[in-house]
Amino acid sequence: MANGLYSSLAIFFLNICIFYDQAIRSGGQTADMASVGTTMFSCIIWAVNIQIALTMSHFTWIQHLFVWGSIGTWYVFIITYGMALKSRDNFQIMTEVLGPAPIYWAATLLVTAACNIPYLIHISYQRSCNPLDHHVIQEIKYLRKDVEDETMWKRERSKARQRTKIGFTARVDAKIKQLKGRLHKKSPSLTIHTVA
Repeated sequence: MANGLYSSLAIFFLNICIFYDQAIRSGGQTADMASVGTTMFSCIIWAVNIQIALTMSHFTWIQHLFVWGSIGTWYVFIITYGMALKSRDNFQIMTEVLGPAPIYWAATLLVTAACNIPYLIHISYQRSCNPLDHHVIQEIKYLRKDVEDETMWKRERSKARQRTKIGFTARVDAKIKQLKGRLHKKSPSLTIHTVA
């Protein structure tokens, strides 16, 4: 939630600051609500897809298709939408206004980086200092970590001593199963044979 809140505030306020009183057209016109809104939405598309790409440990062609394809689809949509509304009063927002404006591309790059750098720092810290179990498995599998890597196992042993995050009822159920198992081992099986 904090990441989403931070990203939305960064996208909104950075775009407002960047486009405030800046000429984006060759005639000197400043950005209107459509231009700033389209830039904000472009930043959202880029930021979200970059965050999705950062969470993946490896890519398949399908993941490439959907992550980068969704960014491409946004630009195809905005160009098509501008062409469909072409009239004397409307303009093609991407081809006439934002596409030729270097400030649009710089703002998209800057705001996307501002949204994703804190997220990248967080996941880097988490993987190196407080990895989840699947991160450890990925290290062993993909990085060919030696099973006798003392640092990794020291870290895992310290995590094993931590109190479990499983709920109270799950611990009670596990204890009951354990006691039942012991009871079945101790008592001989009683069977009644009937003679016909």
